[in-house]
Amino acid sequence: MIYVRKSEERGRGEHGWLSARHSFSFANYFDPRFQGFRHLLVINEDRVAPGAGFPTHPHNDMEIVTYIVDGELAHKDSLGTGSTIRPGEIQRMSAGTGIRHSEFNASPEKPVHLLQIWIAPERAGLPPSYEQKALPEPDGTPRLDLIGAREPADGAVTIHQDTRLYRALVPAGERLTVPLGEGRHAWVQVVKGKGRVNDAAVQAGDGVAASEQRELALAADEDVEALIFDLA
Repeated sequence: MIYVRKSEERGRGEHGWLSARHSFSFANYFDPRFQGFRHLLVINEDRVAPGAGFPTHPHNDMEIVTYIVDGELAHKDSLGTGSTIRPGEIQRMSAGTGIRHSEFNASPEKPVHLLQIWIAPERAGLPPSYEQKALPEPDGTPRLDLIGAREPADGAVTIHQDTRLYRALVPAGERLTVPLGEGRHAWVQVVKGKGRVNDAAVQAGDGVAASEQRELALAADEDVEALIFDLA
């Protein structure tokens, strides 16, 4: 089964300093049909105005992944971490028993465009932790990079759940095939570009839920950048 969650059908949040699109129910947006997919609970596509952001606030028992599309995001947390996240990097914060953090646009002039992702952890009460890593450089060929997993390879962050997170880069006119194990499910979030996932037409902002599929075939009409979640 393949289902496309079209970009324009997502929940919307317009707050002046923040323009948000919600793939799943979040905050004041609720749709009983879209309350996450497997352990994947939140994908918010946010655009934050220059100098604005999310003041210090708490979380617990959640794996929070941040992926920058454009611009820079300044992070601070109660673990003492202070960093700036840029395109080509990935951040993972395990809230665990409790963490407080803030996220602000690091630029006084340019908006920041990001995806914030929440994944339910494998168990409650994990110790809070933080990781930020640089991703492999694009090389102009179709590539699939593991960027997050329970047992990550070099360059990937640790996600405390039976989830493997990939970044797919597919140049225009090219194709990439992603195998899925028996009983696995996948969510594809298209970050940039236009093409097809199996037989489904997709473009930037679309999400694709896939179950009972042995593989995903990504074909690019325009250069495609996508996040692929391989889920139990």
